[in-house]
Amino acid sequence: MKTMHPGQPRGFVLLLLISALPLMRAVGQGVSGQVRTGAGAAVEYATVVLHRAADTAVVKTEFSDEKGGFRFEVAGAGRYLVSASQVGFGRAWAGPLEVTTGAPTPTLTLTLQPNKATALKEVTITGQRPTFEREADRTIVNVEGSTLAAGNTSLDVLRRSPGVTVDGNDNLALRGKQGLLVLIDGKRQPMTGTELADYLRALPAEQLKSIELITNPPAKYDAQGGAGIIAINLKKDQRLGTNGTLNLSYGRSQYNKYVSGLSLNHRRQHLNLFGSYNYSDRSGIGKLSIHRDFYRVDPTGQLPRQLIQTTDQENRAPSQSRSHTWKAGLDYTLSKRTTLGGVVSGLQNRNEQNGRNQTAVNNLERTLQQQYASTNDRQGRYANVAGNLNFRHTFPDSLGTHELTADADYARYRTTRDQRLLTRFNGAEQVGETIIGDQRGLLTIQSAKVDYVQPLTRQLRLEAGAKASLVSADNDVAFFTNGELDRNRSNRFRYDENINAGYFNLNYSLPKLTVQGGLRAEQTNAVGKQEVVQVGRTPNFDRHYFQLFPSAALKRTFSDKHEASLSLSRRIDRPSYNQLNPFRIIIDKTTSGAGNPDLRPQTSYNFELAHTYRQKYSLGLSYSLTSNPLIGVVQPESDSTVVSTTQNLTRQHYYALTFTAPVEVAKWWNIYNNAVLYYSRFEGNLAGTNLDRGRSSFSLSSNHTFTFGKGWSAELNGSYQSREIYGFILARPYGEVAAGIQKSVWNRKGNLKLSVADIFFTQPQRAVSSYDNYVERFYQRQDSRLATLAFTYRFGNDKLAPTKRRGGGAEDEKRRAGGQ
Repeated sequence: MKTMHPGQPRGFVLLLLISALPLMRAVGQGVSGQVRTGAGAAVEYATVVLHRAADTAVVKTEFSDEKGGFRFEVAGAGRYLVSASQVGFGRAWAGPLEVTTGAPTPTLTLTLQPNKATALKEVTITGQRPTFEREADRTIVNVEGSTLAAGNTSLDVLRRSPGVTVDGNDNLALRGKQGLLVLIDGKRQPMTGTELADYLRALPAEQLKSIELITNPPAKYDAQGGAGIIAINLKKDQRLGTNGTLNLSYGRSQYNKYVSGLSLNHRRQHLNLFGSYNYSDRSGIGKLSIHRDFYRVDPTGQLPRQLIQTTDQENRAPSQSRSHTWKAGLDYTLSKRTTLGGVVSGLQNRNEQNGRNQTAVNNLERTLQQQYASTNDRQGRYANVAGNLNFRHTFPDSLGTHELTADADYARYRTTRDQRLLTRFNGAEQVGETIIGDQRGLLTIQSAKVDYVQPLTRQLRLEAGAKASLVSADNDVAFFTNGELDRNRSNRFRYDENINAGYFNLNYSLPKLTVQGGLRAEQTNAVGKQEVVQVGRTPNFDRHYFQLFPSAALKRTFSDKHEASLSLSRRIDRPSYNQLNPFRIIIDKTTSGAGNPDLRPQTSYNFELAHTYRQKYSLGLSYSLTSNPLIGVVQPESDSTVVSTTQNLTRQHYYALTFTAPVEVAKWWNIYNNAVLYYSRFEGNLAGTNLDRGRSSFSLSSNHTFTFGKGWSAELNGSYQSREIYGFILARPYGEVAAGIQKSVWNRKGNLKLSVADIFFTQPQRAVSSYDNYVERFYQRQDSRLATLAFTYRFGNDKLAPTKRRGGGAEDEKRRAGGQ
């Protein structure tokens, strides 16, 4: 959307500029020229736009070179306008031009005059992009510059995004539905659940530019992610010359949290070098209270179930996480139409947790009471390295964007987990049982993809591409109980996976109608092997399947006030690599976590109908049917022990009504409201319990942005999640209120920000997990009430230049490489 300065009626200025210029005729198949200042100096990186003269619609956009030159290749004859703009100058126009074939093309000169209004506006403006923006197929969260991002983690920002929730087990959900594809700069992360949450906690929010919440993506994207895509875009400096950003923050709950980082960028016309480094040292605590009831069930169903044992647990787990994240890369322009790029990134994280557990067991059958106390010291070390090479070439085409892109990715994730669990029984000082665990894991991901875009006509565009990926995972764990190797818990699991995919997508656009349709095909080959045979499970599996994933979308504009859209798609969620891993993670004497090699992927059909009013207010109706839904469960293994794992149910029905309403209360006060009313129903059987139940739920969020002037601004954010059902779990309501204020200093190069999260300590979560023979009630909380003081300083050249964003080809595999 073009921005006009105050006091400049758009149509009048355009008419005046056009009528003041003589009618010129340009012959030939191209339009070229130069952009200069009133003093005759060349203007580098000016935005030059070729418009159709009939309706000023944009045909092409280019940037002027270091000599101010530009050129458009025009395949079709016709009448055109040319405009040029740059920060600090008014827009200049030339035309209308009659483009014909056969003769040389005269060179245009567009002269930019300094604009006092623009200069004044740049000095005094205190506004910024809205924190939340709604587009046709996605919601955009503009993190950069937000006070709520200051000193926080990426997970904190996600938790406050419209429609996004994070449950007590760190599972992400969008509009109440789990099964998300998470991309960071276009690359899928190899994690789900707790491991993805730990990664996002180690990624400072200061590195984020924006987050895109895409609910029904087209065939171009990997078919993974039945609930949609969360695309996290990191900052990339677009300023010319050498420049950078420094950020420091200190947060305090009951514990200290430090974050610091530095990013550097060197940009010239043909070369861009960039790099960043961030360090965080965050201490915190998690607390968990659990009450468990174990029942004996009459197999005939004629007698009521009998309570045979109860347990009460109090868990306290202080932790400290130290992480180093870094990135280095370059973009090199080989020619006007060809660009090569490469980036290498890494994360090193060391996490220490010192858990303490008190448990009381009451066996009603034997009239026996027992108590035990455990210390569970765990240390995890993660070393991740990823590299990407990318290529982009554009072809001359007056019909629109015509390009070929390619990516090659390699990633390696190395994990080490050490554990020492000591248990004392009935108040004894002497240790009754010692369990030591040693786990080593290595995951490698290789992928390559190519994408091609070609306009077939001015209205019709073709997109096509292919991708291949290879994944190899090797995990080895050894447990020792009282010094002896525990063969029932020790194991080695190896997993290899190959996915080959291809897609095409057609997009047809008219002024008031857009139609899109596509098809993606994916062939999956997976082999899993474990050395120790587990009771009741096949030690190895070999799976091969081919599936098609169609998608279609339609958008119709009825008037300047009303617009409607319809989208359909089929998607898949494959189990993460760690969800398939059968290893045990011992939490305490009666609780453990484990993977499930018998898991099958879940597939879903998704439908969404939306209406937008005045290009602001939107109302959407959606439905999805999921087969073999993957859900996290805590289920009984015996009459005294439970296991946390992942299981397939039979199906899930999901209905949702989404309402978005941005409101401008005053010029200095803007509100973005989002409400989701949904109904989710699960069907299946687990642990001898038939499940067929659903519940209506809703989530609300409201973000208030205040601009006070003189560099002051503030934000207030509130969210609420009602009571909801997820499989066998009934979760009680929870929410959060957060606030922040910031002040720009030193000619807007510095920002000082103060924010407070979970002001009323309403994030703690309570839930009940129910089976016929087992009921668990738990209360989970963290040190979520947090005050943070942050400082950001930008240095170097403020002159902007165009940049590109590239994604890699290993998005799907990286997301699935971990998690419980």
